[in-house]
Amino acid sequence: MTGATIVTFPSGAVVESAHVVGVHPAEEGAVVVLDRTPFHPVDHTWPDQPGDRGALRADDVEVAVTEAVMAAVSDEGEVAIGAAIPVKRGAEGWTWLVGHRVETVPAALAAGAAIEATVDAAYRAGLSRGHTACHLASLALDLAVADLWRKDPGSDALGSPDFEGRANQTSFIHPDGSVDEYRLGKSLRKAGFDTEEFAGSLAEREQRINAQLDAWVASAAVCRIEFDGDTIVDRRRWVCELPEGTASILCGGTHVASLAEFASIRVSLDLSDPQLLVMTTTAVPAGSPS
Repeated sequence: MTGATIVTFPSGAVVESAHVVGVHPAEEGAVVVLDRTPFHPVDHTWPDQPGDRGALRADDVEVAVTEAVMAAVSDEGEVAIGAAIPVKRGAEGWTWLVGHRVETVPAALAAGAAIEATVDAAYRAGLSRGHTACHLASLALDLAVADLWRKDPGSDALGSPDFEGRANQTSFIHPDGSVDEYRLGKSLRKAGFDTEEFAGSLAEREQRINAQLDAWVASAAVCRIEFDGDTIVDRRRWVCELPEGTASILCGGTHVASLAEFASIRVSLDLSDPQLLVMTTTAVPAGSPS
């Protein structure tokens, strides 16, 4: 096995010429590992953004990729795929890879074969809008509840009290949206957050968030991914030049290049369970029928 997989999705690539370096049996079909890929994989430790899908083509043979996943090989030769990886991303003693799930493995996909890897660009674009909208919604949420802190919880990427960092417990990205869950329990109250006041002003907080999102979409702010290197485990950051300042958040996902790609971003807040805030974010792409 060679070194860590080279990834080109941070620069926006959706097509890449590559070579097969390994084919590993899986419960359904197999996982194909390439030396380089434009596919963004779902992270096994924080699976917020689903893996890309698309196709691998060798000669005249094309096979569908149902999902891109993380894979790793230990120094002792143990191969682990997706949720079965027993260590955190980037842990020493492992070579970190991107795997491409396929249902069948034609002979043309043998190790060493030259292939063309092509991402489903429309699906990627939807996930990128969903992920950018998710970050913006979390920043707007932090702003909207900033007055409810009696202690300093630390700051987010725009300098607001970091409700997102303190309370978020799950995040799921889907095309053109996301769902985030925040735990409003005893530990958050001890940290200085006024959960009662928040519950009593939920509708007002939602309006504040949506007004802020409207302003950010109208700004058409430029966004980018900055990365420390070209392997799958190198650190990456989402950066957006918002009117309030430059936001920079550690993030391994994919994103839009500009907020001009949105017609709108809206959130709804659900506190049916007083211990659990559910924020649903919905993005409408620019140019969509009204």
